Amino acid sequence: MGGIRFTDYIPKFATATVVVEDPSHPVMKDVGKSFVVDQEEWYTYDKSPRPNVHVLARVDEASYSPDTRTKMGDHPVVWTTEHYKARNLYIFMGHHPELFQNPAFTTIFRNSILWAARQ
Repeated sequence: MGGIRFTDYIPKFATATVVVEDPSHPVMKDVGKSFVVDQEEWYTYDKSPRPNVHVLARVDEASYSPDTRTKMGDHPVVWTTEHYKARNLYIFMGHHPELFQNPAFTTIFRNSILWAARQ
């Protein structure tokens, strides 16, 4: 996962904007520059995984609604680790079934399967 450890989360959930950092990656095809995720737990870690992974998207912690003290600063939420031959992807979001009603999430999910299955 990029050499990180879980430290905290938002137990009562918060809505936030996710910002796409690499729109050219196949997983982010047709997603847009940003999208909103309703009611997510938004885990935090002891440090950003950024030095060890290729970040595809991050959460904008300033957009949390309701606002919370539970923040980590640089907060990637979708990434791939290019240090391995196998295609791999970490998608943070997914803590409630309603997320499958979010077109951006389902696009990322579909694109991820297609990308991982390519030879």
